[in-house]
Amino acid sequence: MSSRNDVATRLIATGGMMLATTMNSLDLTIANVALPHIQGSLSASQDQITWVLTSYIVATAIMTPLSGWLSLKIGRKPLFLISIVGFVAASILCGMASNLPQMVAFRLLQGFAGAAMMPISQATVLDLWPQRLMPRVMALWSAVIMVGPILGPTLGGFLTENLSWRWVFYINVPFGILAFVMVYLALEPDAGGRERSFDFLGFGALVLATGAIQLMADRGPGQDWFDSREIWLYAILAIGSVYVFVMQTLTSDQPFFHRDLYADRNFITTSLFGFFMSAMLFGTSALLPTFMQNLLGYSAFQSGVTSMYRGFGSICVFAVTPLLMRRLGPRPTMGIGVAIAFLSLWQMAHFDLMMTARPIQLAGFIQGMGMGMMFGPLTVLGFATLKSEHRTEAAVLGGMIRTMGSSLGVALLQASLISQTATAHERLAAGVIPSDPVIRWSLPQVFDGASGALEGFNAEVSRQGAMIGYDTVFAWMALISLVLVPLILILRPAAPTASETIEVHPE
Repeated sequence: MSSRNDVATRLIATGGMMLATTMNSLDLTIANVALPHIQGSLSASQDQITWVLTSYIVATAIMTPLSGWLSLKIGRKPLFLISIVGFVAASILCGMASNLPQMVAFRLLQGFAGAAMMPISQATVLDLWPQRLMPRVMALWSAVIMVGPILGPTLGGFLTENLSWRWVFYINVPFGILAFVMVYLALEPDAGGRERSFDFLGFGALVLATGAIQLMADRGPGQDWFDSREIWLYAILAIGSVYVFVMQTLTSDQPFFHRDLYADRNFITTSLFGFFMSAMLFGTSALLPTFMQNLLGYSAFQSGVTSMYRGFGSICVFAVTPLLMRRLGPRPTMGIGVAIAFLSLWQMAHFDLMMTARPIQLAGFIQGMGMGMMFGPLTVLGFATLKSEHRTEAAVLGGMIRTMGSSLGVALLQASLISQTATAHERLAAGVIPSDPVIRWSLPQVFDGASGALEGFNAEVSRQGAMIGYDTVFAWMALISLVLVPLILILRPAAPTASETIEVHPE
């Protein structure tokens, strides 16, 4: 095979894996805007319908750790192809669901089937391309992967309003078929049968800890967190399971994840970085649609279109990021990304109820740029000092940590928003003193008992309080993003090899 054909084959294989992984990541958010339609169609309550989202995340988090072991046992290519087939089949079943139990069960299957796509594609792409091209390849891969969750609400809103909520799931069929064909034809098969002895205790403890933490994050806000026995049960299960997993990892001859991963400073540091970065990205993605729809009166489709600018920002920097990595190095590039992300969150902290869509679009575009500039260097540095045989396991563990960051970030930010909104409402209402002549002159209908006036006034106070709550949460997110700066300083630079040198200036 000629070199040109070899490059073409690798491009097709990479494109197929990116397409499948984007399809998978798209389903993290595409169903969000369709939930009211799904709720009515399946006769579900508001509390029950959230399981359409959480069941998928929980299944993905539980199955992700197992994908590394399975890839060693049966090979990356067979596992990836099986994942595509299972994901598409589960998507069809989701579209055909006639009641809530069916929908939740099929979403669980969808999460189980798609869990291996992200880590397997990441590890495979790292092996397909030479180290000197890695900054460019990872920048493109990162931009494509990040666009999925960002475009999800827009695509979901369009399909729901113009076709049916069932097409939110049926849309995966043509993309899945195309991705399967590309990977099947272009990706070289790899041998299986290389797995270590399966650590049942370690895996069981990890699954129980992951599920308990996910359920605690999902159910906490509705159950008033630790005022509920249910949340205490999840917390005790999570702490106990983490303890068992750590002890098993330290003492077992064949732990579920190789101990070399925990000894690698770059991998651990980039995993923590990815945790906070995912919390910021998905936390913002969860807050902005409700802000636009509930406070500014946007439709689901309008809020989705406005959210697209974050994806545009990520795409715009994918060509610039490799250049910066070569000129400045991965760590300074990540630092620039953090600074840009901080700027965008600080802009969001100054949103108001009278603004147009332009500030939201601008802040989203800037945040997309910052995230795009962080993700590529993050991947390069995370694998820079790892042995090649640990790449699949590292991708699996890193992906699981990012998933946990996403879910915990969304849950904690939503809980903080509710708390800050209630506090602001109480503070604003306390400032309305009936004996104050200025207040009575400004709001005569309220104090004269006009019909509906008091309800309307309280609704406006609630709206103003919610705006203060959103601004406060965005400000806290901006300050928390600064936690990423010391993590960058801990990282080691990517060491160039003798044959494949990355042009990195000393940092």
